[in-house]
Amino acid sequence: MGVDYYNVLQVDRSASEDDLKKAYRKLAMKWHPDKNPNNKKDAEAKFKQISEAYEVLSDPQKKAVYDQYGEEGLKGNVPPPGAGGATYFSTGDGPTSFRFNPRSADDIFAEFFGFSSPFGGGGGGRGTRFSSGMFGDDMFASFGGEGGGGGGSMHHGGPRKAAPIENKLPCSLEDLYKGTTKKMRISREIADVSGKTMQVEEILTIDVKPGWKKGTKITFPEKGNEQPGVIPADLVFIIDEKPHPVFTREGNDLVVTQKISLVEALTGYTVSLTTLDGRRLTVPVTNVISPEYEEVVPKEGMPLQKDQTKKGNLRIKFNIKFPARLTSEQKTGVKKLLG
Repeated sequence: MGVDYYNVLQVDRSASEDDLKKAYRKLAMKWHPDKNPNNKKDAEAKFKQISEAYEVLSDPQKKAVYDQYGEEGLKGNVPPPGAGGATYFSTGDGPTSFRFNPRSADDIFAEFFGFSSPFGGGGGGRGTRFSSGMFGDDMFASFGGEGGGGGGSMHHGGPRKAAPIENKLPCSLEDLYKGTTKKMRISREIADVSGKTMQVEEILTIDVKPGWKKGTKITFPEKGNEQPGVIPADLVFIIDEKPHPVFTREGNDLVVTQKISLVEALTGYTVSLTTLDGRRLTVPVTNVISPEYEEVVPKEGMPLQKDQTKKGNLRIKFNIKFPARLTSEQKTGVKKLLG
């Protein structure tokens, strides 16, 4: 009997090209081996069958042969009557030989989505890979963790473009305060005029500007793998903020919390900080410090992304440590002082 490819993709025999793409997209993402680490062997078999079904039904010639002779005839296992032991199919111009050898499921997936694995597993190592190595401190295994869904955009009368490949670019608050340059080494496949692919390495330079915020995107157009009939994917880096041991960022403001005693809260306290650009900052606080009190230092926050000559504020909050208990003498003394 052979495999029922229509049943594998869960479509009917009149399915359109768009129907086939939607079915493959849904099932390939569901059964990709990297998404099924606890059931990898079964998932690999299912993934391979889904890819094979899509390859056949999305190709008019292969589909026509399959519809007439089934999977066994398509693969040359059951020659049609009168074929003399070989696999021959009539195309209108006399008998023509045809034999189908399925392509790699990983290749089909990478061509369809523009990356080899959206789950970080590498999908056989065909995805665009990069590392910073000696060029920085941000090391990733591969692109594809957050690439857009779908098979990329269709261009009327032209090849589709692979979906963007996105990955986070962690930056320290110091990097985002002063600005910095990050260099990323990427490895990708390019194709020559004959369609033959080869691996090349490139170094991408990212100029991180002072004041950039989490979520800022830097796009390198068409730096993904080159595949026949597909416009390479854009590589997109998304700025992320590393946690800082002293400061937290709220918009354009920097916030710091100081631990002080009750005596310091009542009698005055001097805040001493090292700023993100290495300056020593001293802020005397002469007001009585209540638990809700906040000292605001203008223009000591983050540079504004749109105008780096301006800065947000530094906001100093306080964590007051109250004594666990007071002796009767201490209580009397406090009453005399504050009564």
